This record gives sequence, structure tokens and C-alpha cells, in this order.
Amino acid sequence: MNKKTEKTREHILSVGRQLMAELGFSALGLGLLLREADVPKGSFYHYFSSKEEFACELLEQYVGYYHGRLDELFSKEGRTSRDQLMDYWDQWVVSQCPADHRNTCLIVKLGAEVSDLSENMRNILAEGASGVTERLSRQIQKGKADGSLDAGVNAEMTAALLYQMWLGASLLAKVQHSSSPLIQARTNSEALLPAG
Repeated sequence: MNKKTEKTREHILSVGRQLMAELGFSALGLGLLLREADVPKGSFYHYFSSKEEFACELLEQYVGYYHGRLDELFSKEGRTSRDQLMDYWDQWVVSQCPADHRNTCLIVKLGAEVSDLSENMRNILAEGASGVTERLSRQIQKGKADGSLDAGVNAEMTAALLYQMWLGASLLAKVQHSSSPLIQARTNSEALLPAG
């Protein structure tokens, strides 16, 4: 693939990420995607073999980006492991605010929609969610080791519980058009992660 083709392909993925966060997978038409990306109509299949392939690549990029962002947050100097976890939840409250489509978590947005449509997309989302839970578990273990979290916290179980709670809170925030479920999840996270 030449550089121009690769650049156009990446541009379509970038524009698609924003549109997918706003509209979802099924409602995103290829005509709209190409129009918004300013790419000639009918050229989609020059860059992707199918809409599913496009969505899979977009989701793989998103999951990689999200995991990288989490790794960066959890490696910040000058913050305890518990503080880094609380920073993550604070960012989640802001980014998943119901009015902000641009930063919507694609696992939250697309999970229920595509899981019955595409096994490939479902697998990417499942691996993405698993990667987040694993990172949370490692961060809780770090917190127990550095003394910022209570030594009695079960890292794996708490990580799974927290992530599931936040996914549910994000869904409720969308349904209710309110940030209240996210704020409640933040309060609950404090309780589930007692300081050491």
C-alpha cells in the first residue's frame, strides 16, 4: 500500500471513530463516512474490503489507544497507585458525560449493538475490556504494595467489579441523560478502594 493510500485509509478511520461514537455501527452509512472524510463516493472498497473490516480495524486502534492511555496514567510519577486509580475514574466522569459524543467509550457505545452482529467485533471488544480489567487489577496490586490501598483488597475481584460498575454507570448516564450514575460510581469506587 502506498503512502497516499495509507494516509487516506487512516483519515477515514479517524473520521469514522468520531462518527461511530456519535451514531453507532449500524446507523453509520458509508456515504456519510466518505462525505465527512472528503473522500470520493464509491471509493470505500478501495481501502477496506467491508464495513465490518473497517469497524474491526477502527476498534483495534481504539483498544490499543485506550490501553496505552491507561498505561501512561498508571505510570505517572508523584502519584500513589490509589490516586492514579481515582484520577482514572475522574477522567471517566468527564469523558463519559452524556452530552459529549466525541470521547464516548466505544466499548460502552458499541458493546450491545455489535456483539450480535459480528463475532470479530465482539472479540475485539471483549479483549479490550479484558485488557482494562487486567490493568486495573495490576494497579490495585501496586497500590497494596506501595501501601496506598488496604492490603485486604482482592485485586482481581475488585478490578472486575469496578469495571463492570463503570460500564453500567456509563450506560445509565446515557439512558438518563445525567451524570449522576457516574458520580455515584465515583463515590462507590472510593468505598471499594479503601486507603492503606
